[in-house]
Amino acid sequence: MEPKLIDVEDFFSDPVFAGASLSPDGTRIAYLAPKDGRRNVWVRGIDEEHEDAVCVTHDTRRGIGKYHWTDDPRWLLYEQDTDGNEDWHLYRVDLEAPTEPAVDLTPLPPGSRVFGFEALEGVPGSILVVMNKRPLYLDRFRVDVATGETTLHLEQPSPGETVLTDRRGEPAFHSRLTDDGTTVFSAVDPGGELRPLYRVGGAEHPYGAVPQYVTPDGQGLLLGSYQDSDDLRLVRIDRATGEQTVVAAVEGHDLCALGALDSRLPPIVFTSRRTGEVLAARFVGDRPHIEVVDPEFAEVYAELSALSDGVLGTVSSDESERYWIAAFIHDREPAVTWLHDRETKQSRVLFRPYPHLDPADLAPMTAVGFAARDGLPLHGFLTLPVHVHPRRLPLVLLVHGGPWAHDTWGYDPQAQFLANRGHAVLQVEFRGSTGYGRRHLTAAVGELAGAMHTDLIDAADWAVAEGIADPERIGIYGGSYGGYAALVAVTVTPDHFAAAVDYVGISNLVEFMRAVPEFARHGLVNNWYRYGGDPDVPEQEADLLARSPITMVDRIRTPLLVVQGANDARVPQAESDNIVASLRGRGVPVEYLVADDEGHGFENPENQIRFYRAMERHFAAHLGGRTGG
Repeated sequence: MEPKLIDVEDFFSDPVFAGASLSPDGTRIAYLAPKDGRRNVWVRGIDEEHEDAVCVTHDTRRGIGKYHWTDDPRWLLYEQDTDGNEDWHLYRVDLEAPTEPAVDLTPLPPGSRVFGFEALEGVPGSILVVMNKRPLYLDRFRVDVATGETTLHLEQPSPGETVLTDRRGEPAFHSRLTDDGTTVFSAVDPGGELRPLYRVGGAEHPYGAVPQYVTPDGQGLLLGSYQDSDDLRLVRIDRATGEQTVVAAVEGHDLCALGALDSRLPPIVFTSRRTGEVLAARFVGDRPHIEVVDPEFAEVYAELSALSDGVLGTVSSDESERYWIAAFIHDREPAVTWLHDRETKQSRVLFRPYPHLDPADLAPMTAVGFAARDGLPLHGFLTLPVHVHPRRLPLVLLVHGGPWAHDTWGYDPQAQFLANRGHAVLQVEFRGSTGYGRRHLTAAVGELAGAMHTDLIDAADWAVAEGIADPERIGIYGGSYGGYAALVAVTVTPDHFAAAVDYVGISNLVEFMRAVPEFARHGLVNNWYRYGGDPDVPEQEADLLARSPITMVDRIRTPLLVVQGANDARVPQAESDNIVASLRGRGVPVEYLVADDEGHGFENPENQIRFYRAMERHFAAHLGGRTGG
């Protein structure tokens, strides 16, 4: 029996509800829901239903993904860019006048953006916002939420230096990235004197030591560190003595750093809204693992965990910590969100983001393991069509971006969509993926288009050897680095793949690195420069070009779909234009989709649906999967 054919819209339209959180006083709930075809912020009383809610934002151009309560019950904040260009601004909403237009608290020139903000203890109504009004410097500004008055609070000393403040906004720690990729953490003593405490860095920290979290008392710095282990741990550095204390560690597992890449992802650490202390930390595994570190939270965690057989994803509480909202990670029942009252011990489902999806129609995600050709252990996740004998199926390698990221067990609409169309879907934690230990991560140094690619080939060969995959019907699809991997696949090993999809992928490593905004270039030292090379060094530039698909484009004969956002701030449109122009100049068929109102990945539902319908047709034509008609 073939599985029920689920519409593309059911996978890629905006969720009916998402991202719920409690107001500080516990009387209201805010969440994201569609209005006028876009995600907007809605607010309702804690005992009310959606029919009673008020839509407090009115964005008709691009959906809102991040919003925040303030310490004043009148104001709510949200972040927005323009058509995916990542020039983020911070907007204020008046909950007493929800029909009024939002106010831009951060009117910035093009090319400048908000990088984050935090509350300012002891100064009600004010926040500290990090933004680069000076193009190369990420300075902190104090913003009065009610008036919008903005004053400089703290200047960044240099692009490679950061001052970490305590909850009152006072300098507590300082970090400096050296030319060799080491980060030196120092205490900031009276008078601004720096006292070195701790050094980390190199290839095992491609994005720096994350997280970086000053403890509420200002006397400790929490960092992700390997210390003398292969596992990434959560470690506290004492401001007075430099003593290292392990706060959370799980033998054989890494602290999950995905939350540092996008604040919409599950957090690295859960913190108390009341005290700011760390409650628990997230670790990587076949299923994500939550390690509780706060004894008082252990009881809360036990109560919340009893609500679902999934894994705790996000939580929100009021300041008294009586009420808790918990959303759970699950492979076939995405982000079911509960409200729990600790006083009465009563719980109820707030919403299901995709109520039209029946878990029985969705495919389990299974952790798998196999060895690379050099013996390096590889992990992955396999999603198979339901009600179908898993024998010689068309296979799609779904390659994650980064590359310093990783896949994780949970609901993945792309994997579910492809499995529903009859494909086996294999997600591979190739070398260079985070989350699987220092050795696994650093094994990727110098291996762009090398062993990072052969890991994918070895994974596909494993699926063939297991009888799961048909060797004549193997496809590859990925975004960002995953798009680069797809292009490498059809240039380095063109005979191995029957179809490929490149989504906002890199085609020229040299031009990609040179297009990085100047304020971010110092951060390349431990990732693209360390793993690939410096394009300003002639011999390294030549090697990068040799590993760039554009250099090998004449080898492409695999059917290719290329997808790009015109406003992509990370992988400029030229990266896709050049591949497509070269293929069309040789008469090689290639389908090219460009969205003028998107950036590094599509957000608007109509663009996502257009993209996945094109993918559906592409893989059906060349791998033999099903289509929705």
